[in-house]
Amino acid sequence: MSKPKRMANCLVLFLYVAISQSWAAVPYLEFHSPSSADDAAAAEAMRDLAARLVPVYEESDPDRYLANLSAMQMVARNYAAADVSRQSLRDRRRRSNAGRPVGREVIYDMYAHARAMEQVNLVPFAEGFAKSFRDVVPRLNDQDAYAVTEWLGTSPAVFRFALQKSLDKQRAQDSIGQSEAVELIWAYLAFDAYRTFGPLVGSLDAEDDRRRYTVDNEVTIETADGASIAAVLVRPNSPSKPLATLLEFTIYGSRNYAKECAAHGYVGVVAYARGTRGSTQQIVPYQHDGDDARAVIDWITKQPWSDGRVGMYGDGYSGFTPWAAAKHLPPALKAIATSAASAPGIDVPMQGNIFHNSAYRWSAYVTNTKASDENDYYDDALWHALDQKWYISGRRYRDMGRLHGKPNPIFIRWLNHPSYDRYWQEMIPYREQFALINIPVLTTAGYYSGSELGALYYFTQHYRFNPHADHTLVIGPYDDAVMQRGPLATLQGYQVDAAALVDLRELRYQWFDHVLKGATTPSLLQNRINFEVMGANEWRHAPSLEAMAKGSLRFYLDATGPGGGHRLTQHKNSNAAFVQQRVNFVDRKDAAWMPSTDLINASLATHNDVMFASEPLTKPTEFTGLFSGRLDFTVNKMDMDLNIILYERLAGGDYIRLFSPGFEFRASYARDRVHRHLLKAGERQELTFKSERMTSRQLQPGSRLVLVLGINKRPDREINYGTGNDVSEESIADGKIPLKIRWHNDSYIDIPVRR
Repeated sequence: MSKPKRMANCLVLFLYVAISQSWAAVPYLEFHSPSSADDAAAAEAMRDLAARLVPVYEESDPDRYLANLSAMQMVARNYAAADVSRQSLRDRRRRSNAGRPVGREVIYDMYAHARAMEQVNLVPFAEGFAKSFRDVVPRLNDQDAYAVTEWLGTSPAVFRFALQKSLDKQRAQDSIGQSEAVELIWAYLAFDAYRTFGPLVGSLDAEDDRRRYTVDNEVTIETADGASIAAVLVRPNSPSKPLATLLEFTIYGSRNYAKECAAHGYVGVVAYARGTRGSTQQIVPYQHDGDDARAVIDWITKQPWSDGRVGMYGDGYSGFTPWAAAKHLPPALKAIATSAASAPGIDVPMQGNIFHNSAYRWSAYVTNTKASDENDYYDDALWHALDQKWYISGRRYRDMGRLHGKPNPIFIRWLNHPSYDRYWQEMIPYREQFALINIPVLTTAGYYSGSELGALYYFTQHYRFNPHADHTLVIGPYDDAVMQRGPLATLQGYQVDAAALVDLRELRYQWFDHVLKGATTPSLLQNRINFEVMGANEWRHAPSLEAMAKGSLRFYLDATGPGGGHRLTQHKNSNAAFVQQRVNFVDRKDAAWMPSTDLINASLATHNDVMFASEPLTKPTEFTGLFSGRLDFTVNKMDMDLNIILYERLAGGDYIRLFSPGFEFRASYARDRVHRHLLKAGERQELTFKSERMTSRQLQPGSRLVLVLGINKRPDREINYGTGNDVSEESIADGKIPLKIRWHNDSYIDIPVRR
């Protein structure tokens, strides 16, 4: 999904927050949707619609009425009336919202007032908007001012996308109802307002920043081995006493949160991995970041504005670097807070010891600095074509770079370490090293996050080797991007519970305030594990992963079932039976096939996998925690790559993923990710596993639990042909004999439940 699309989804509530849920019965209005948001006719069509709606609009809630009325008046170009409506709304908010943070509605207060000055007093809009800005923003505290300037800085493209989507939806109709008209008016107003004041915001924001902050965008920090680390520094001008520092250490040159940290009363520092942001060293992901982050921490403690305490935060790659730094135990590092933290060797560049093509794509992007390489990174069609080219060719996985026409030594280096060996162990804490980490830790993760695996690895290993660790987990129905743009009310078509719509970035600051400033613990963090139960719309709290559930349900993988289907049954079938599965590695006619990533599906099409479904549940059942199981099978190969996905099949027929992506692992590493244990070809054997992905959902009566058990054979993954040799060296020539498996009905999964 493109950046404008992601941001548009995140701002839907903002656009329509004032829209009524109950509408007076008024006639439909004639309306013919413009073809494009940029059409010259769009402004006149929207003006006409708004002008006709104002006289007939009714709403019982006074605040909602005034907000929606002001939007109609602005789109109808009656800015003086809109300014009066906004003033009335401000007066009401002033009485009811005393002491609350400023809301996004202040944007339209400023815009309406500037437009009114332009219309009534003939003040140029740029001058009027600057006056409105200066009348409002300098009076706000740092946090509120930061929020307002962030909202003001949103690209108009975000709102153009939302407006175009609304226009397209309406185009087939020649009339529009009141609720749809108000939604469309808000969408148009947002786009029109932001494209109008957008060019003015940068200079006004910079003017306000100079009053509030001291900024240094050109910091250079030298490491002990002579490397240079570029950094950005933002610190509040008041108070002048030394402050604690919040540090992000990242490989990306995009947006940073240094000013946001300063707005929350910290010194904000963002440091960039060696080789990036003008540094002349070679970029080598993961390998130097622990030492380099420690060097940055040491530099911070020597500055007069530092009180000697540093907290680290980040997500994805910059969620890995706090752990890389903590491995070296820098005394000044007092707390770390990470979201969707990457764990090299665990969830990147491989998961379950299976390499992903996305790692090739990403490594090519971060180790090259040419603009063309960056453009290529975002070209999905280019990479999908490479996936299929490699898949159809049947060549070794190591030949990906040759097929692409560009060498990628970093990716080859990774392929040389398919086990979780010392190469990976040197990057983050390993085993007993976790026992030495005694600082507070906050981990945020999502059931629908690709990096959930890494986040849970840090959490489980920390407690395994340090039972008294101060480590708190927050997990819910989130994806990898939740920390950048907030939780979505609708995630990939799935309606997220209202309870889960928590400002996780603000929660992180509240937690740092607790650790570094002595503030109270955030109310959400009531125990070591804090998890949102999907479908129940509530948060629960537990002292451990084991304590999340009160028991378990065992489901056997039964080969028999009505219509030739396969069952999940709680009663083991006493008759010996098995499900036969066959995977043809030579057949590449499925090169265009990719599994659905939707969280809700009307049906499931199997592809190199088998499906098992339970009987309908008779009562609500809360599935909470990490599932596990034992596979009893006979296979004709020495290895295979497995993928397991669990669904709730609703009584109405839809399938809801309980976690995503699926839990995948190489069978030979299921027992131990450090040492490979090959299967016994032709012999009946057992493999026990415990999922490294968790979920929490209240399954409804009438629903069925569905298990999809598959073999990975797809264009975007390394393919394991089962010879037992280095998988990256195998080719289609090693797959002439199909993979044949018998899944015996002694196989089962254990589902943790809270009854």
